[in-house]
Amino acid sequence: MPALFPGFTALDRALAPYREYGPLFIRLIVGHRLVWGTMDNVFSYAQMVEFVEFLGARGVPWPLGSAFISAYAQFICGLLFVVGGFTRPAAAVMVFNFIAALLIAHIGQPFLENYDALVMLFGSAFLLLHGPGAFSVDEAFSARAGTSSAPRG
Repeated sequence: MPALFPGFTALDRALAPYREYGPLFIRLIVGHRLVWGTMDNVFSYAQMVEFVEFLGARGVPWPLGSAFISAYAQFICGLLFVVGGFTRPAAAVMVFNFIAALLIAHIGQPFLENYDALVMLFGSAFLLLHGPGAFSVDEAFSARAGTSSAPRG
């Protein structure tokens, strides 16, 4: 069956060796945003108290614990994304976290006010399904164990 756009076939072949940079770019931008977005809560108890009050006002059960769990999960998972370590478990945690965030804090808001949370959700879902890619701690350990999952070629 002939390709619809033959030029893209040549482009696909030319870019094939660079395919695994895609997950790296997703990991870096999502991980950086997670760390940057939670540093204030992680390093300042006053900021954490504001988050606790925000969650309490929305009827979240156990707002103090929920705030700490969410903020620290985002911070730690962001660091894990950047290095590509425990990527799929971290991504699963972030998928759950951002579904909850969208339901608790973003429901009924305009699309652009949901954009950051949606990018975190969809970026995390991509990493959960695809994995961290070749340039990651996970892949280095897998290659060392002889179970590398990176595509060849």
